[in-house]
Parts: sequence; structure tokens; C-alpha cells
Amino acid sequence: MHDSTTTRSEGHPATAPDSSGGPAQASGRTRAVDVVMAYVALTKPRVIELLLVAAIPALLQADRGSVHLGLVFLTLVGGWMGAASANSLNMVVDADIDKVMKRTERRPLARHAVSPRAALVFGLTLGVGSMLWLGLLAGSWLAALFILLTICFYVLVYSLVLKRRTAQNVVWGGAAGCMPVLVSWAVITDNVEMASAGWWQAIVLFLIIFFWTPPHTWALAMRYKDDYQAAGVPMLPVVMSPEGVTRRITIYTWVTVLCTFALIPAAGWVYAAGAAGFGIWFIVMAHKLEAGVRRGVEVKPLKLFMLSNNYLAGVFVALSVDAVLGLQTISEMLP
Repeated sequence: MHDSTTTRSEGHPATAPDSSGGPAQASGRTRAVDVVMAYVALTKPRVIELLLVAAIPALLQADRGSVHLGLVFLTLVGGWMGAASANSLNMVVDADIDKVMKRTERRPLARHAVSPRAALVFGLTLGVGSMLWLGLLAGSWLAALFILLTICFYVLVYSLVLKRRTAQNVVWGGAAGCMPVLVSWAVITDNVEMASAGWWQAIVLFLIIFFWTPPHTWALAMRYKDDYQAAGVPMLPVVMSPEGVTRRITIYTWVTVLCTFALIPAAGWVYAAGAAGFGIWFIVMAHKLEAGVRRGVEVKPLKLFMLSNNYLAGVFVALSVDAVLGLQTISEMLP
């Protein structure tokens, strides 16, 4: 609130604005920036970064050796709007949980920086915009359908049902985070006649993210177990012993790495080296976390959470470089 009362010191107004209204204008600008930043926070920018990292290798691998910059730009913008829509609507649904958890208590709805109705309209607008963008501008209504399925699944199935009712929430709910690769693949195959890469590769990319999501999320949930417990969210670390959780983290880590190996025949040596090197690193760190829990020593699960981000980024960067260079694939090298 702007206080119109003037405080005087030595006979001069201490806080009165000058004739240009400087302080009032500054205050108005500050409020405007705060509002903009609150809407940006609704979209969960850090989450979107990871989703876009997953979309890029699919855009490049679908037509190896070619870079369709226009389609890449259109897909990333459309994908950003779709992900921002899903994240914003998720915050509307999770507003009651976010207020309880310390990790999320500063989110826009939890601190009343944005009203639930405004966030709902914002999210729905982004969702419609994303579908129209991908269908009309990116030329792929299949990609638009995938975006719609992503938003509906993430908000209606994961956020409203799975997250609050089962410890397997991130196992199945993680499917929403795998969809960017299918969106990207659809855009390329619908626009590039010479793109001959089979959809099986897109399915492998989907599965890599699908199996990567549980160990990634469970490591974070181990760190914030008390938060989830207070909010009544049955994340696996809340309902299972640390030994059981880390054992499952290790199993899913192995499956993730093996899935990356399934794509090696369709890629070159750069991806093969990246998948092997980063995979060994990820597996070793998962085993290290499990071993520490079994020995009863203090562990840092958040370290594995951060590493899992770097692992996925490393593997996908390797695939992107491999695809851009158009290197001879491993299957082509074999007699």
C-alpha cells in the first residue's frame, strides 16, 4: 500500500515523490516484475529445461545428418508452451500440498502471488496455444495430440490420482515427462519426407526417460521425505525403508542404462561412448548410495538427484552430436 502521509525531517518531506512520481513509478515497476516472475515460476522453468533437453536429440536423430532449424525452433516453442501449461495446471491442483511442504511453500499459489483462477486460465491458454502452434505452424497435428495427452495425463492422472494415492506415482506418472521425444519425432516425420528413422527409436528414447524418472525422483524424495509425509503424499521413501528405496533406485538405474544401449545400433561411436561412459558413472553412484544406506552411514541422496540430471543431459548431448555429424551407425559398420 502506498502511504500518502508525509513524514517530515527538518521541515522537508522525507518520502514524498517528486513531480515525476518517481518512487511511485518504481514501486509500480517492482510489482509488475513480481507478477511476471510469479507467472514464470508457475511454468517451472527448471523442469522445462530438462524436457527441452530431451526433445532436441529426438529432433536430430529422426533425420540424422540434417538440422531443420525452423522445425527445431517451432517444436521447442510449442513444447515449451505445452510443458508450461501442464506445470501451471499442476500447481493449481497441488496448491494445498505446496502450502504444507517447505520445499514448495514459496510457489506462486502457495504464497498467494497468483490466484488459482488466474493460474487456471493461464495454464489452459498455454495448452490451447501449444496445440495450435504445433498443428498449424509446426505442421503436425499428431504432435498436437501428444501434447494434449501429456497435459491431461500429467494433471488428471498423475497429479489428481496417482500422486496422492500410490507409492508407484512417479513410476507411471513419469510417462508424461517422456512425451517430448514423441512430439519431436512426430514433427520431423510429418514434415520431412526423407526422414526414414523408425518409430522404434522414439519408443526407446521414451523408455530411457520412463525408467530414469523413478530413481531421479526417489533420490529427491529421500531428501524431502518429511515434507512429503507432512503433506500426506505417499512417495516411496515415505512408505518404504531406505534400504528398499535405494535397492529400487539401483534396479531402475540399471534398466535405464540398458535402454540407452538399445539405441546404439542406430547411432555412431560418439553416442555409444557417451551411453557407456555416463551409464557406468550413473550405475556406480547408485550402488554407492545403496551401499551407504546398508552400512548405516550418512548419505546424500540429493547428490544422486543432481547427478541423474547430468547423466541424462550427457547421454542426450552425445546423441545430438552424433546425429548432427551424421556418423556411420554401428549397425552400418557391421558386415
